Amino acid sequence: MPLRAVDVAQLFLTTALGRPAATTTYLGEWLLRASAGWTGRGNSVLPAGDPGLPTAEAVAQVEAFYAGHGLPAQALVRLGTPIAAELQTLGWVDARPAESDVLVMHTTLDHVNAVPEYDIFIQDRPDDAWYAAAFDGPVPAVAPTVLESAPKAVFASITVDGQLVAVGRGAMTGHWLGVDAVRVLPAYRGRRLAAAVVQGLARWAGTQGGRRTYLEVLESNEAAVTAYRRLGYAEAYRYRYLVSSAQ
Repeated sequence: MPLRAVDVAQLFLTTALGRPAATTTYLGEWLLRASAGWTGRGNSVLPAGDPGLPTAEAVAQVEAFYAGHGLPAQALVRLGTPIAAELQTLGWVDARPAESDVLVMHTTLDHVNAVPEYDIFIQDRPDDAWYAAAFDGPVPAVAPTVLESAPKAVFASITVDGQLVAVGRGAMTGHWLGVDAVRVLPAYRGRRLAAAVVQGLARWAGTQGGRRTYLEVLESNEAAVTAYRRLGYAEAYRYRYLVSSAQ
């Protein structure tokens, strides 16, 4: 089945709804997000649409919002868009120059809902074992709020030889399944466990009226990009973070 074209502007907004930040507010149509500094997505403005003000004035309010949260003013921008260029003209610079672009990849559920090679356990709320596998070290205090606050989210895991070795999160926004927080313990990588997690989440989404799916991955993570392409995912757009140089 050929992969249909995607409405990139709509998907850009959908990704934000699939994983809400701890604190959100709107400036016109711009979405401002703060989550105690954990993850770029949770602590950046999504400058999509009309902020209701000239861009320079809107930027000043964005900077004030993040200053009030003790955070740098940061924007998640789709590459090649007018607002990305406009922010750079106003002095915003690449927040992570050493990192590659983030790819947002998409496909139809029909491409990824094959029966997984492993048994997938799906739960509405993650337990301590899920969090232990999802994080390499202490779990940030704000993480449960961010990961569990979406209206319809589930948490997948795979157990091998009595040990939980792979996890992932799925969230439904309309007919879109967002997949994130996919992690496989280092000793178990290379066994198609991540693919099985995605397939398990896709099969769950199909029962919820899902039709399409997206995920995000650093372009430099070649192993993950290759695995997701094999599942049928294709690039929809890419983004980077810009940070205000006025701070």
